[in-house]
Amino acid sequence: MLRDIKINKTQFIAIFLMAFLGIFAYCGIYGEYYGLVQTSDEYYDLTNMADGWVHNTDFNTSAVDKVNEFATQTDRQAVIQSTADMENKPDIKLHFVEKATISKFYVIEGKDFNVDDDSGVWLDCRFAEKRNLKVGDNITFEFDGGKITKEIKGLGYSPEYIYESSPNSLTPDFSEIGFAYLSHKAYPTNLDYDTLLVKYNYSDSDFKEKLDDSIDYLSFTKKEDQLSVAKFSDEMAQHKMIGDVFPIVFIIVTFLTLLTTMTRIVTHQRSQIGILKAVGYKDKTIILHYISYGFVPVLLGAILGLITGPMIIPRMFYPTMSATYSMPSWNPGFDMSFIYIAALMVVSSIFVTYLTCRQISKENPANTLRPKPPNASSRSLIEKSGLWNHLSFNLRWNWRDARRNKFRALMTIIGVMGCVALLIAAFGMNDCMGQLKTWEYDDISHFESKLLLSSEANPMELYYILNYTNGSFIMQQSIEMKANDMEDTVMLLVSNNTDLISYTDNNRDSLEIDEGDVSISAKLADRFNLTIGDNIRWHIVGSDEWVTSKIGQIHAEPVSQGLIMSPDTLEDQGLNFTPTNIVTPEKFGEKYDSIKSVSSIDGLKKSWDQITTSVMMMVYVVTVVAVALAILVLYNLEILSFTEMGREIATLKVLGFKTNVLRKLLLTQNIIFTAIGFILGIPLGFYFMTLMMNAAGDSLYYIPTLTWGNILLSAIITFTISIGVNLLFSDRIRSLDMVEALKDVD
Repeated sequence: MLRDIKINKTQFIAIFLMAFLGIFAYCGIYGEYYGLVQTSDEYYDLTNMADGWVHNTDFNTSAVDKVNEFATQTDRQAVIQSTADMENKPDIKLHFVEKATISKFYVIEGKDFNVDDDSGVWLDCRFAEKRNLKVGDNITFEFDGGKITKEIKGLGYSPEYIYESSPNSLTPDFSEIGFAYLSHKAYPTNLDYDTLLVKYNYSDSDFKEKLDDSIDYLSFTKKEDQLSVAKFSDEMAQHKMIGDVFPIVFIIVTFLTLLTTMTRIVTHQRSQIGILKAVGYKDKTIILHYISYGFVPVLLGAILGLITGPMIIPRMFYPTMSATYSMPSWNPGFDMSFIYIAALMVVSSIFVTYLTCRQISKENPANTLRPKPPNASSRSLIEKSGLWNHLSFNLRWNWRDARRNKFRALMTIIGVMGCVALLIAAFGMNDCMGQLKTWEYDDISHFESKLLLSSEANPMELYYILNYTNGSFIMQQSIEMKANDMEDTVMLLVSNNTDLISYTDNNRDSLEIDEGDVSISAKLADRFNLTIGDNIRWHIVGSDEWVTSKIGQIHAEPVSQGLIMSPDTLEDQGLNFTPTNIVTPEKFGEKYDSIKSVSSIDGLKKSWDQITTSVMMMVYVVTVVAVALAILVLYNLEILSFTEMGREIATLKVLGFKTNVLRKLLLTQNIIFTAIGFILGIPLGFYFMTLMMNAAGDSLYYIPTLTWGNILLSAIITFTISIGVNLLFSDRIRSLDMVEALKDVD
């Protein structure tokens, strides 16, 4: 065996690499996804993350007692927006906690959280890091016209803030936002609890029904709709959409290529098998010997991929994700499917080798000692037609060779098709992420600056800024929407008829939203099964005033799903137009008390690039592995092709065909099979792309698009690899062993 491995080391290395790459990609990509799921679930369990949040102006003891009748746990908090008394007045959300039993603060430095400590504060560690704060420092918070100063007793994380929304970018600026946990005793006056955290054993809908029957409240947010949970879930969904397609295709292509490779290696050893049979070795001994040919390299490759995949690939993504999301640890995940797939690959190599050896071992030693006779084929319909005589010798020879070796031709086409599908899907994801960016920030957003208004803004100053910047007021609020027995928290945009914001349809063409119409985003309409003319109920989060609206139009929005209407339409619903932002075509750098923060369009684009970095890196990893797999697949199939055609090539050399002519024969066949696989791989890749985008979460609205650039780049990569591998093997024509290739098979 060791001698054969040394002689055929290239083939055995290729088998090892194929097994390694397939398992490496599968375990690595899934390990990254499972790591996110398992680490976040463990974090939620460790901190006893709330199942829901009930909001009201105040929860008295009587209301809590009623909720406790059907909830397993409750904990009251007063959640207050404050500013820290330091440069730029960063926003700090204060949580005055009654019992600290639900959604507990996770301490990484300092003392454990103490609900009886009225002098301390437990601060967001990422904010503290940016502001150079440490345990023992004092910090002052301003809210409701007053100030409190507390000593920092601990730093850490909160499960409710894995993602923190920044008012001026898609990615959080931890120097400008943060959170803090304090004892309810630290509040300077009588405390009104406005948030009730609950744990329950019912479904969300059943709990809400019981809640509706027991107390009055403003709004209820279930765990999956909480901002941080929903955002991180969308991130995981985008990673899962890649994990659900690419690793499976890697494994299938690897399986098929291993099948053809092991068949070729064993078939090439038929003379040795004949010798072993002739000297008395039993079939069982021979079969076990050759089974090890596939078992050993596949087992080693699978084990190495099983170990290194989850160790390497996830750690390529976690540093970029930790720049946006906050968790105490980032660990790769594991799933038993990793072992099952690795074992299946090893067993399949054993099974394929067994079937091949079993077939050869049934022959008598005399026949086994002879080279395998070429496959016979009958005349096809094309060969009987008049077209046949007009074809060149090159095409006729390749047609007959493909018909004699259908299995090899099929495996070549399938191998190329799988690799092309991976490339098309990966490049398609790259194109779509770029299109979402240009759609949102070029086709829809035409402003240069977006100003966030202070809650204590001076109306006169606001109108001065509005006129000075040629800007326009807009209102953006979170709303809770209900329809068709479904509900979700989405965005409301209220805008005047301004040229600074455009509305679009599914084709990215400009769309006018008529006065009096309420428009819903296309993805939200699909998810709620709504169409024009249907009614929806909604209310602004924090308000108990529900309104009913009829859908008048449907628009397409790539990034934020929700409703759009004009200020007059909003007021017709009985609600007040309360601007939250000013959009302006001017660059804005002045400081006003009424302006909380300023976002530039360039800054928003950079935020988009940062928040999509991990998904784009996943696309790059998949592309690299797909190219590597394509090289291995085509290399092994080319070896099989050259081995099976050795006798025919030798015969043609004897008949006087020049080496360049024979090279052309091989190259023609290679290009034809590659072209067929490429053409079939395009729709398959588009199908994979569609599957991934349909599973990309609720926020982003992907429209699968197949561009000519995608097709051209995939074609260049595929044909370059195919032709390069073919030219590498065509040089072997000169060194072909004519005597061995032309041995009599009669």
